Amino acid sequence: MAALRSGAAIREISVVSLSEVAIKQSIGKLRIGKDEVLTGIADLRLRVLPYTADHALHLFDLPLHHSDPFDRQIIVQALCEKIPVV
Repeated sequence: MAALRSGAAIREISVVSLSEVAIKQSIGKLRIGKDEVLTGIADLRLRVLPYTADHALHLFDLPLHHSDPFDRQIIVQALCEKIPVV
């Protein structure tokens, strides 16, 4: 956690995670608004990692260890970008 709190670490959030939060909020599974999400991104100085066609195409090669489509997208994104998932 110290690494996450320090200013030295590059912190990223997947645009896929933002989509998941928005969808879950719209169906009543989360109680968080867009402004709170934007504030959190700014406060934590997160870089929003885009999801590309290259990421999507890597889904063809990803074993079905996780069936959740959001998790699968985040996993291929992390693998392609060579970044850890925390």
